Amino acid sequence: MSTAATDATETRLMTGADVLVKSLVDHGVDVLFAYPGGCSMPMHQALTRFGQSIRTILPRHEQGGAFAAQGYARATGKVGVTMATSGPGATNLVTAIADAKLDSIPIVCITGQVPTKAIGSDAFQECPMVEVCRGITKHHYLVTDVKDLPRIMKEAFYIAQSGRPGPVLIDMPKDVQLSDLTDIDMDPPMDLPGYMPVPEAVPSETIRQLAAAIKLARRPVIYSGGGVILGSASEELKEFINKTGIPTVTTIMGIGSVHPDNEHSLDWLGMHGSAYANYAVRDCDLLIGLGVRFDDRVTGKIEAFAKDAKIIHVDIDASELNKNKQAHIPVRGDVKPVLTELNKIVQKPEIDDWRKHCKDLKAKYPFDYDNDFDGILQQHAIKTLSDVTADMDTYVSVGVGQHQMWAAQHYKFRKPRTFLSSSGLGTMGFGLPAAMGVQAALPDALVIDIDGDGSFQMNIQELATCFCEELPVKVFLLNNQHLGMVVQWEDRFMKRNRAHTYLGPISHVEASGKSDANRFAYAEERYPNFVQIAKGYGCGASTVRKKADLEGAIREMIEHDGPYLLDVEVPYQEHVLPMIPGGMTCDDMILE
Repeated sequence: MSTAATDATETRLMTGADVLVKSLVDHGVDVLFAYPGGCSMPMHQALTRFGQSIRTILPRHEQGGAFAAQGYARATGKVGVTMATSGPGATNLVTAIADAKLDSIPIVCITGQVPTKAIGSDAFQECPMVEVCRGITKHHYLVTDVKDLPRIMKEAFYIAQSGRPGPVLIDMPKDVQLSDLTDIDMDPPMDLPGYMPVPEAVPSETIRQLAAAIKLARRPVIYSGGGVILGSASEELKEFINKTGIPTVTTIMGIGSVHPDNEHSLDWLGMHGSAYANYAVRDCDLLIGLGVRFDDRVTGKIEAFAKDAKIIHVDIDASELNKNKQAHIPVRGDVKPVLTELNKIVQKPEIDDWRKHCKDLKAKYPFDYDNDFDGILQQHAIKTLSDVTADMDTYVSVGVGQHQMWAAQHYKFRKPRTFLSSSGLGTMGFGLPAAMGVQAALPDALVIDIDGDGSFQMNIQELATCFCEELPVKVFLLNNQHLGMVVQWEDRFMKRNRAHTYLGPISHVEASGKSDANRFAYAEERYPNFVQIAKGYGCGASTVRKKADLEGAIREMIEHDGPYLLDVEVPYQEHVLPMIPGGMTCDDMILE
């Protein structure tokens, strides 16, 4: 947590809104995403008095502001902060709060609330936010006494980023914001009985037990998750991999924790992960889970996942141990010090045959697509983007759907925190506002939102924020006119019957009924005109359909001084492969 102000006691007259904003400054907040309303106006007025310390960015929707706060947090590791008014402003944050909870992202969400005397009276724009968010926050506060506010703010930032990170809600009644007080201690002690976010050091005997299991293994696999990135343990993981030579897979949240060119990398596993990663985990005799939660999109049929393996599971959150998959050696610990200690004693196991087997799997089952198609396939578009930006300081956010999976498959993420994905909740509309948050945090970076037209339209209004707030986000729009992932499931499991997955007018031929089997089919008419929309917001924009024009169009997008949308026309019946159908095993994997 950022250190509190040196002068801990304020003797001048301050309002509750002043105290809250000064607390943000004291906790090192430099960017805030906030949309004003009746019950949050005092806090916005206070923000104008701290304009040199905090940049307040006005999103065009509260959800956009909350996802931008997530983007800020995911890219930097610091706490992202968002603010909204009461009632509908506050409820518009709910999806992003739930998203942050599932992906363990540290954000503080501040909501206005009706005055304390009006709470429970169904007052105008009243909503019981603490009750609404009880199950989707790490912690939550309803502030009823302004004297408690400095302690609450201090606790909120500590809770959000300590242990397993997560979202914290602070609900601020308007009368508390307007309360006056002097001689307030801005750095009071916290009162968090029973909260022990940092586990005790893992006993040396346990570290030796891990090392012994690794030494005895003949088919080990390292399984790296988002906890490695959140715990800043990527360097320790790299040393562990290089010392042991153990083949390594990641989760979606773990992408970037292992360099894709590492000779021991098997990329990521799960429903649309690499076949070679899934097969390696199926056949391993030791699975070393680091900061993972054995999510169903990774495991498929849980009892068949790594069924012949001894399982080590290291996680900072004790509730994750043995929750979905029983571990033979469960370890509650911070993955960074655990790896640090393990690296001191671990020995390289005798696994030359296993390494060769995994290398052969990788050669036999690569991520592949039709390179001969004369149009632009989604996979080719992303690979070309990856090649063009390889030497740039690039951060990529994604929406949710096929484009999300293809980005994970075909873009090379060489550093942690450069791939931003709504992974646990799978929230469409995440990509653009998350990119906006990254750009606000890292103004000199190249920030690209790889999006699909369905996902993009859910927060398209944030193009206005990008233009007005001078955030030069680039939108790489893979536009197939459909909800592509749902179309894929219709094609595979529902006899190609279209059921509300076409995003154009209902009079168009693609809107309903049984579709043909031409995987390279394009929608006959395109709707809406994204280039016109983007230009209407003041952004640069263009369309590309020819394969030969793609690289030039990408370079034009990157070189544009300001936000830019590149509308890439792609077919709508291309499928993300491989694919493990829900609840099944890698033996049921669809490869073509």
